Amino acid sequence: MSPGFLLIRHARAAGQAPDAPLTEEGQRAAQNLIVQLGHRNITRIVSSPWVRAVDTARPLAEALGLSLETDGRLTERVLSGQDLPHWQTALKASFAVPALKLPGGESGKAARSRGLAALHDAQQRDGLSAVFTHGNLLALLLGLDYEGWAGLRNPDVWQFSLDGQASRIPLE
Repeated sequence: MSPGFLLIRHARAAGQAPDAPLTEEGQRAAQNLIVQLGHRNITRIVSSPWVRAVDTARPLAEALGLSLETDGRLTERVLSGQDLPHWQTALKASFAVPALKLPGGESGKAARSRGLAALHDAQQRDGLSAVFTHGNLLALLLGLDYEGWAGLRNPDVWQFSLDGQASRIPLE
């Protein structure tokens, strides 16, 4: 039986593009995760390949002497392939209707499915897998609604099991 996962939203970044780096504040927060999570029985670290997720995961991986694996299924959900001036309205609608798929985008249902597939592959028999991802996908994996997504922080850490049990881990 797998002991579950730590699902971690990346630290504050300078933008939303896949190559957006962490801000100075984000870099400090990523270093702080060593203190906050280093005492847990983390045996595997898997991250979205996007720079802000990898840069959040790297300090913890190095401190624990673990390799940092990436999985493209942990990238952020693309809401739409078009610029949406009222993107938050569209995002709210997508949480209310999980099958809603905007042009060029991915439905919440499809994004959650790929995220869960990545978690199945990342699970460990003994120890925790620390999985670094993005806010929208994290909210979908946790089963949060729009307001829950809006309440996520950078970084944010959740204890999660594939049976749907989830609890936020407070960070100092």
